[in-house]
Amino acid sequence: MIRIFIGYDSREAVAFNVLSHSIQTRASEPVEIVPLMLSQLRSVFKREAHPLQSTEFSFSRFLVPHLSQYEGWSLFCDCDMLMLDDLANLWKLRDETYAVQVVKHEHNPGETKKFLNKPQSRYEKKNWSSVILFNNAKCTALTPAYVNTATGLELHQFKWLNDDSLIGELPHRWNHLVDYDPTVPPDQVSLIHFTEGGPYFDDYKECSYADLWFAERERMLFAG
Repeated sequence: MIRIFIGYDSREAVAFNVLSHSIQTRASEPVEIVPLMLSQLRSVFKREAHPLQSTEFSFSRFLVPHLSQYEGWSLFCDCDMLMLDDLANLWKLRDETYAVQVVKHEHNPGETKKFLNKPQSRYEKKNWSSVILFNNAKCTALTPAYVNTATGLELHQFKWLNDDSLIGELPHRWNHLVDYDPTVPPDQVSLIHFTEGGPYFDDYKECSYADLWFAERERMLFAG
């Protein structure tokens, strides 16, 4: 069973559902999808929203090892994504050498605002945490108490590992940053990330790969 936690933001419910559909319809192995909804995490997630966080799941993603009982492997993905590949192809990249595996972007956005006029933050390792393969037994530092009190940079820069050699690298195709990374044919991308803003927002309906997202939504809505 491939276990994937997807960040859930009440302002992007359609994004969560389209991503889920794109994963399930391409997967060759059973997939368990868990939404990280704050309404379902009240017993463990206590921190107040931070002015700089752009989504409701900015920090709750780091509860994934705890929610997995620190056993086996789990995958986390932001909701503003679209799967174009078989998730099993990512799952087979798990490497017991590491505590986490991520796409190691060199992402330095020039703008100061992104979707819904949220602030665009700049920091080292930006977007590394938007797709994380967690080797849960090696992530025991991520207790609810720590996740509720650590700073955003401590969490998103993986300072809780105390050793960057525990951060493995995934191929770039598994977290392609739309309109930051060079636009390439869809067969060269596995997971599209609409990080600045998805086509479900009016301001981003013309972004690269928007046609693929709208086509996926139509397939999801089709009945008959």
